Amino acid sequence: MHGGRDNTTTEYARAAASLRTAAGSAPSMSGSGTRALEAWFLGPKAENADLFEKLIADAIRDQAHWRRNFHPDDPTHITEEIKRSPAYLEAIGSLKDNHQSLLSFLKKSVPFFSMRYQGHMNWELTLPAMLGYFSAMLYNPNNVAFEGSTATTILELLVGDDICRMLGYEISGPDAPRPWGHITCDGTVANIEAVWAARNVKLYPLAVQEALRTDSSLAGAAGIEVATSGGTRRLVDLDPWDVLNLRADDVLALPGRLQQEFGIPGEVVGKAIAKFSVQTLGLVEFHRRFLRDLPSPVLFVPGTKHYSFPKAAALLGIGAENLRDVPVDLEARLDVNELRKMLETCLQEKRAVYTAVCVIGSTEESAVDPVDKVLKLRDDMRFKGLDFVVHADSAWGGYHASVDRDDFDMPARPGFVPPPPAMTLGKYVTRQFRQLGKVDSITVDPHKSGYIPYPAGALCYRNSAMRDLVSFSAPVVFHGDAEPTVGIYGVEGSKPGAAVAAVYLSHKVIRPSKSGYGKIIGQALFSCRKLYARLLSMAKDSDPFVVVPLNTLPKINGKSSEEVRGLLREVDSKTGQEIEADRQLLAFMSEIGPDQNILAYAFNLKNADGTVNASLDLCNRFNKSLYERLSIDPGRDIYGYDLIVSTTDLDAEQYGNRFIDDYKNRLGVGASSGGRITVLRSVVMNPWLTDTPQGSFIDVLENEFRKVLTEAVGTIRGSYTRGF
Repeated sequence: MHGGRDNTTTEYARAAASLRTAAGSAPSMSGSGTRALEAWFLGPKAENADLFEKLIADAIRDQAHWRRNFHPDDPTHITEEIKRSPAYLEAIGSLKDNHQSLLSFLKKSVPFFSMRYQGHMNWELTLPAMLGYFSAMLYNPNNVAFEGSTATTILELLVGDDICRMLGYEISGPDAPRPWGHITCDGTVANIEAVWAARNVKLYPLAVQEALRTDSSLAGAAGIEVATSGGTRRLVDLDPWDVLNLRADDVLALPGRLQQEFGIPGEVVGKAIAKFSVQTLGLVEFHRRFLRDLPSPVLFVPGTKHYSFPKAAALLGIGAENLRDVPVDLEARLDVNELRKMLETCLQEKRAVYTAVCVIGSTEESAVDPVDKVLKLRDDMRFKGLDFVVHADSAWGGYHASVDRDDFDMPARPGFVPPPPAMTLGKYVTRQFRQLGKVDSITVDPHKSGYIPYPAGALCYRNSAMRDLVSFSAPVVFHGDAEPTVGIYGVEGSKPGAAVAAVYLSHKVIRPSKSGYGKIIGQALFSCRKLYARLLSMAKDSDPFVVVPLNTLPKINGKSSEEVRGLLREVDSKTGQEIEADRQLLAFMSEIGPDQNILAYAFNLKNADGTVNASLDLCNRFNKSLYERLSIDPGRDIYGYDLIVSTTDLDAEQYGNRFIDDYKNRLGVGASSGGRITVLRSVVMNPWLTDTPQGSFIDVLENEFRKVLTEAVGTIRGSYTRGF
């Protein structure tokens, strides 16, 4: 491991040197981007198909030109004579026939592009992303090593910086460590890497301490001091508990300090420490040697956690027992008061904490955890001697930062003020994004709300030195410091450079700031909140059902709940243009619904006498029945689907009783036993959902809901009267 800033600066210097030797102009992320949202997508009816076809043809022709001009005097092989041979003609015929069969079969795929699709976190891909992926795919670069990806490795370094800036990490701060980001296959791998790095940061100083005590090559550095909650002390004199609670930046600075302050060569430092690291000894032996008198460290996650965290706990030897769920509040956000109690217990038990995770846009509820309060809580615990890193899982929500991010890396345009997004983030969510740059690591998925093809996840570190604790290299593909590389860091080996090119070109054309991605996501937020208002307004007294979104009504100073409902009806009834012209209504709209643009809701049916069903079991059966009508069945014709949503279950074991009991009460089943609620989920990524030339598509969605509700109510009531 090396010092973060110096090592990363050297890497970027190598990348710059590589760029200078490349033919033509060097790529960069700077530029103004573009402004026309309609030019960024193929379109729900493939309106930009002719343009896309021409651009794809350009990519193929350019590939052919490149091949023909690489040593043009070299012999050809596929001659016209070969092309006329029976075997060749048979092979081409088979290719065409099987390709047509594949094209036919692929039409059974999910219609992500449709306004009727609101199932999972998929929608249209941006034109530049598809074009970038296709163009780079023809070169088949492997970003595991520079020699297999001499172009796309450079692009990955640029993309990593661009994502860091979008999320709030400062690239060129005078004193702060330099951040660093890289592309992964997905958010699961990024989260596993983040937990891996957090575990290693926590345990690394114990290895340094043992090396200082026992390795003669480090004898001259035995006096190195570190800051603790009790003051500055020699590292070799600390007990294991104090060593486990050093600040991450201080831990990551240790190798560089041993080199710079004591003149010990980096290779010697690395070799001496590696003998005692958890990477070398394994977790069981490491605990036996250094933690035998302390309980196992833990990892805190909110109840809304992604399944990648249990995976990480299993793969890293942490164990499910040490993955602790923090209950959530009534808005499905991590409850900081509950986390405080759990951390106080750790302090009493002298149980170290690897990391606390904040979810920035949970995949079921679209909830944004209170980053600001978690960071403040960490400051409070530091004074008591308990320290830990904070990781943000913003796989879904990270690109929402662009809604609040001023344009950056752009040439000056005097007098130009980018138009605001159609819908801003709420005040609470905005506050969390403005604190995001203070967390230690962030997961974000360009292939979710970045509208990029799979696979394109990403992980960013506030301090680039953190990546060095999860670095490995293979001699067969790496050649030391002579080349820039990203492949030695993290979980993956081979990975497609095409994914990097997709992110690069999409970011180049659609900047991850207010006038680019902020515009797309702002429109999607607007559509989601219009749908939220419609759901709250659609059930009339005469309807045999009620609908209860997961998110509670906003509390507005000086307004009763009935007045708030009146404003919601106003939002529902007005067009987008009318709302944009009403600043007060627009401001109200930014505070309603989910934190981002995934909308969870449940229906409950009414009894024959008009009262609301009081059975949780029947309510869950009703929503499962609706989902069966609104989900994709592999046996059905895809053209027969009029509306597609998804479903999930909310469980008290994960979320906590307070959250579940409140939602049960709002559904009218509060007196019923059970702690699991089935809800439907609409992921609204479509920026054009509310205003089309034919009017608002929300009306179409309501009609589709009403059709399946009528069917399901009849079926459920009939089954119930027969002893359902």
